[in-house]
Amino acid sequence: MSSVAIEQSGPKAVPRDVVVRADGVEKTFDGGVVALEGASFDVHKGEFVSVLGPSGCGKSTLLRLVAGLIERTGGSLTAYGTEVTAPRADIAMMFQRPTLLPWKTALDNVLLPTLIERRPTKEDRERAIGLLRLTGLTDFEFAYPQHLSGGMQQRVALARLLNAGADLLLLDEPFGALDEFTRERLNLELLRIQREIHATIMFVTHNIAEAVFLSDKVLVMTPRPGRLAAEIDVPFARPRAIELTATPEFNALVLKIRDILGSRS
Repeated sequence: MSSVAIEQSGPKAVPRDVVVRADGVEKTFDGGVVALEGASFDVHKGEFVSVLGPSGCGKSTLLRLVAGLIERTGGSLTAYGTEVTAPRADIAMMFQRPTLLPWKTALDNVLLPTLIERRPTKEDRERAIGLLRLTGLTDFEFAYPQHLSGGMQQRVALARLLNAGADLLLLDEPFGALDEFTRERLNLELLRIQREIHATIMFVTHNIAEAVFLSDKVLVMTPRPGRLAAEIDVPFARPRAIELTATPEFNALVLKIRDILGSRS
């Protein structure tokens, strides 16, 4: 359970299991605001990687760069061995709010990625229903968003993300607006789903315990301008149960990361 400083280095050969490679990535917005500076890291196939740091440190900026939603101003950023320059079909992103269309049912909201490309088939609808069941929404296929709780709406948004068919899933504080109990349940659901579909996930949060519980690796960021202060490997076996959070080993790692964040503030 040791922290490893992020090294800044030149281009390297990308191993075959590396999904995302960032090498000295930077982002400066108009007006000279430096949001991200010299970020270098790898995300490997099947990993769950959390990006952790205080508000305004560039976590969401980093995720948007990986998604191809904004352009970087420096460094190299590749996904599956090719430079990220625009949104792409093998990367999908989920935001903090579910952004469901209120006039469409849960099923039709999940089908939106398909509707953008073509008219959904019977097989498409069956797949979408299967994803709603996977996310714990059996019997709610035809419910409208206003009839669903906040946690259920996020489950619909997660099913929609999975329906995009992407290999890399980016989640930007997707459960941050929910109460602690609902958030805990959805974290467990997310781990179960990842185990079933073998997804590669990058997850933004400012909650240290959440990052440790979910992740194989935690990227710890400094306050703005965002730099990577440390890369923490999480040693706990999977599958994980919520009881893990009460163990001395878990809390020791949480405190270690808290100390790293405190020393960089």
